[in-house]
Amino acid sequence: MKTTLEIMREAKEAAPMLGWVSSPEKNRALTAMADALEEAEEEILAANAEDVEASRERLGPIMTDRLRLTPERIRGMADGIREVAELPDPVGKILSKTVRPNGLVIEKTSVPLGVIGIIYESRPNVTSDAAALALKSGNAAVLRGGKEAFRSNKAIADALRRGLNSAGFSPALVGLVEDTSRDSAREMMEADRLLDALIPRGGAGLIRSVAENAKVPCIRTGVGICHVYVDAAADIGMALDIVENAKTSRPSVCNAEEVLLVHRAAAGEFLPKLSKRLRDERIAAGKTPVEFRLDPGAAGYLDGTPAGEDDFDTEFLDYILAVKVVDSVEEAVGHIAAHSTGHSEAIVTSDPGAAEYFLNRVDAAAVYVNASTRFTDGGEFGLGCEMGISTQKLHARGPMGLEELTSYKYVVRGNGQIRG
Repeated sequence: MKTTLEIMREAKEAAPMLGWVSSPEKNRALTAMADALEEAEEEILAANAEDVEASRERLGPIMTDRLRLTPERIRGMADGIREVAELPDPVGKILSKTVRPNGLVIEKTSVPLGVIGIIYESRPNVTSDAAALALKSGNAAVLRGGKEAFRSNKAIADALRRGLNSAGFSPALVGLVEDTSRDSAREMMEADRLLDALIPRGGAGLIRSVAENAKVPCIRTGVGICHVYVDAAADIGMALDIVENAKTSRPSVCNAEEVLLVHRAAAGEFLPKLSKRLRDERIAAGKTPVEFRLDPGAAGYLDGTPAGEDDFDTEFLDYILAVKVVDSVEEAVGHIAAHSTGHSEAIVTSDPGAAEYFLNRVDAAAVYVNASTRFTDGGEFGLGCEMGISTQKLHARGPMGLEELTSYKYVVRGNGQIRG
C-alpha cells in the first residue's frame, strides 16, 4: 500500500503533463475512463455490496442510500464522465487582453490549479465525478473517501486508472488514498507544497475540521440548511409540489429543504394541506412520513413536535422539516440571514415585488423563485457534474464545474521593453 505522501508526490509529478495536452487527447482519456467504469460494473457492485453490508447498522437507511450503487447509478456515473468530455475545455482561454501604450500585450489566461485534494464521505459517485472534472480542467486529483465506502471507491478508482493507462495517461493523475484514518486527512491538510487546493465534501464536522486545520487553500462546500418560503401570494398547489420535492425527493443531499417558512396569510390553507401531502398520503402509500418540528405559530395549523433550540440550525438529512410561520417577506429574509448556510434558498410567490425583494436581499449561492432547491446541482446547471457546492464567496460559489477548477496567469508579450 502506498503512503498518502507517496500518492500526493506522484500526483504532483504527473500533473504538469496536463498543461500542454490537447482537448481531444483529454476527451479520449475521459471516454476510456467511462468505458472502463462500465466494464468493471460487476467488480464495483461486489465491492459496494460489502461496504453497504458493513455499514448498514451504523449509517441507517437514509445514509445507506447515499452509499449504495446500482447498475443504473454506475451507468449514470459513466455518462457523467462522457458529458464532461463534451463540455468546452476551460484551460487556455484568454479571459482578457490589453495592449499597453508601450506596446506590451497582456493576456489574462486560464490555467489549471494543479493538484486538487478532495476529502469526502459516503457517496462513491464523487470518486468518478471528481476525477473527470479534475482531468478535463487540467488537474491531478488526490481522492480521500470515507472508510464506509473504501471498497467501492477503490474499485471505481482502479477502473478509472485502467482507462487512463489505456489512453496513454499516467494513472497517478487519479490518486486514491488508501489510509482512511484521520492521519491521512491531516497529511493532506498540511501538504501545502504538494496540493494546490483542498475541497472537503461531506458533513458539517468534516468541513469545519478541514477549514480550521488546513494549511492548503481550502474551498468550503456542502452544508445545506436550505429554506423554502411560501409567501402570502403563493400559488398553493405550486407551493405543495415544490416543498414536497425539495424535502422528500432525496432528503440525504445538501440541496434538500430543511426549513419551511410560511406567511401567516397562507398558513391556514397551506399547512393542513401540506400535512396531508407529506404525512397522511405518504403513510397510505407505504412511504416514510415527514416529521414536523414546529414553532409556536406553525403549531396552530398542524400537528408535530415543538421545535427545539437547534432545529432551525440543523441539517437533518432525513425526513424532518422545521416549520415557522412569519408575518412578512422581510421577516422571512431576516430568519434566513440568521440561520442560512448560504447554500440554496427559495421563495414561492406570484408577487413580483416580493420575488425581487427576496432575490436582492438573500445571500446564498443559489436563490430561487418558484422552483425547488433540489436543482442546485452541477448536472442540472449544465456543468456535466460537480466537484461540490461551494458555500463561500472567494474563487468559487455554487456548483463547482470545470471553470471553478481553474485559476489564471498573465501572459505578457513584448519586443524589448524595459521599465524606466
